[in-house]
Amino acid sequence: MPQRPFSQACENNKGPILAVLQQHCQAPGSLLEIGAGTGQHAAWLSAQLPHLHWQPSDVAANLPGIRQWLEEPGSRAQPPLELDLTGDWPAGPYDYLFTANTFHIMAMPLVERCVEQGCARLASNGRFLVYGPFNEDRRFTSDSNRAFDQALKNTDPQRGIRDRQWVADLFEKQGLHQIADHAMPANNRVLVFSRGAADACAVSDR
Repeated sequence: MPQRPFSQACENNKGPILAVLQQHCQAPGSLLEIGAGTGQHAAWLSAQLPHLHWQPSDVAANLPGIRQWLEEPGSRAQPPLELDLTGDWPAGPYDYLFTANTFHIMAMPLVERCVEQGCARLASNGRFLVYGPFNEDRRFTSDSNRAFDQALKNTDPQRGIRDRQWVADLFEKQGLHQIADHAMPANNRVLVFSRGAADACAVSDR
């Protein structure tokens, strides 16, 4: 069997991400993870959040590695679904949508489609959580993010760190509002969007 994929970044950020999910995903429900990557988040976070029906998804090429991680003792995640952003999406609805480190590797039209299609499958009182690096007022928030953005563009000119307000505007078009913005390690953030107005959980620590 091939060696399962591994991301050190996933190991580093899983604890801080868990703390945010514990705050914003308290009610039992279903969660669609868009772009599960290696599968490390799905395996570990689903074990820590047994009240969530965790459904990982990704492109076909990544599913074998995700399945290997889901064999971890304690994992409660469902078998991964194939999800090509340009194709058909699972019907839903889902109480929560979560995606980590995807928006900067998608071309901007794919980010737009991800938000549009994801929001269409979100329950009326659901929440959409997005983890990753973001610019603020079209400016990099750190030298490391500037260097990371250049490395992304060297790989594919359509990649790059997205502006937080641009992302928030995409959600606004779908009727969702940003209710929280959590600072995370390594100059990342978690943005939380909901159809309801900002509530008692809303924070901004930018």
